[in-house]
Amino acid sequence: MATRFKPAVGGAKDERDGVRTLRLRIKDKHATYLRGLARESNLVWNYVNDLSFQVFQRERRFLSGYDLQKYTNGASREGLRLHSQTIQAIAAEYATRRKQCKKVKLAWRKSGGARRSLGWIPFKASGIAYAHGQIRYGKVWLSLWDSYDLKNYDLGAGSISEDARGRWTINLCATPRHRPMRQRALFKDAVGIDLGLKDFAATSDGATIEAKKFYRELEPKLAMAQRANKKTRVRAIHAKIANRRKDFQQKLSTRLVHGYGAIFVGNVNASALVKTNQAKSVLDAGWSAFRTMLQYKCADAGVWFEEVNEAYSTQTCSGCQERTGPKGREGLRVRVWFCGQCGTVQHRDVNAARNILAAGHRRLAVGITALPAHAAAL
Repeated sequence: MATRFKPAVGGAKDERDGVRTLRLRIKDKHATYLRGLARESNLVWNYVNDLSFQVFQRERRFLSGYDLQKYTNGASREGLRLHSQTIQAIAAEYATRRKQCKKVKLAWRKSGGARRSLGWIPFKASGIAYAHGQIRYGKVWLSLWDSYDLKNYDLGAGSISEDARGRWTINLCATPRHRPMRQRALFKDAVGIDLGLKDFAATSDGATIEAKKFYRELEPKLAMAQRANKKTRVRAIHAKIANRRKDFQQKLSTRLVHGYGAIFVGNVNASALVKTNQAKSVLDAGWSAFRTMLQYKCADAGVWFEEVNEAYSTQTCSGCQERTGPKGREGLRVRVWFCGQCGTVQHRDVNAARNILAAGHRRLAVGITALPAHAAAL
C-alpha cells in the first residue's frame, strides 16, 4: 500500500549559478504614488501604440522598440515622473508584444472606469537602487517587506505591478552574490514524480500526496458573492484560493528539493487537458506552476531537475517493462492492477512515477560524457 509523503534526507550535485525572480510586497502607503506612475505608463503605452499604427498605415512598416525610443526621448524631462529607463522599457515591451500577437495595433491601456487596466510600471536594472530595506525608483524610496534580504543579490530588470485588490508588488530578476557550495550525491535518493488529479502527485518511493480542492472548497462562497454582485468579496475569495494553492505548492516543492538529489517529473500536458471537461480540476491542481517552482528551486539548491516524457508510463509495468497495464478511458478507473507477465501488483500512479524515474536515469546516462583518463585517476 502506498504511504503518505515523507521525504528522506538525500544528496545532490554542486549548486549552479542562476538568476532568480523575486516578488516582494510594497507597503500600501505608496499606493497613491504608484497609481499615478501607472497612469503615466499607460499614457506612454497608448502613445507608442497610436504612433506605431499611424506609421504602419502611412509607410506599411512596423517600428521596432529602438525606433519607438527615438520618439520618446526627453519625455521624462517634460513633466513625466517616470524614469527614462521605464519609458524605454515600455516601448521595447510594446514592440515585443505586438510582434508576438501578430497584430497591427494592440489594446489601449485604460486608467479609469470599470475596465481599468491594473497598474504596471516596468524598469531596467539602472532604474532602481536598493539600500536599508528600501527600493529607490526615481527620487522616491519605496518601503517593502524585504523577505529575501536583497542586499545579498545583484538586482536586474523587472516591474512594479498591481493586483486585483489594489496591492502593489515589485517583481525583479536577481542574482545571488554569495552562494555556498554544497556537495550531494547525484544518483542517491533520486525520485520520479507522477502528477495527477485523484492524488496530486505520487513518488517512485511509494508515497502519495493528497490532492487539495482549493477552488472546489470555496466555490459555493464564490458563487454567493458573485450572485450578490459583491466585487470586493469576489476578489478576496479568488486571492484566498490562489494563496492557499501557492502555499501548498511552495511547501511541497521545498520539501522535495531538500529531500532528494535528483527530481524527474512527467511532462503532463496541462494546456491540452484544460480544453476537456476536467478543466476546473486541472486548473485547480496548478501542475505548471508546481513544476516551475521545482525547476528554480532545484537550480538554486544544486539539485538535478528534468522533465521526462511520460508516454505509456501508466501502462508499462515498472518491473518487467511490458505494457500490461490498463488501457483506454475505461482503464482510468483502475487504480491497482496485476501484471500478467511478471506477476507484480502495481499501484497505477506509483508505477508511473517509477517509470518516470527510470526514464530520467536513462536520460542522464545518455547525457553524461566519459571522463578523460587523467581526470578519472584523480
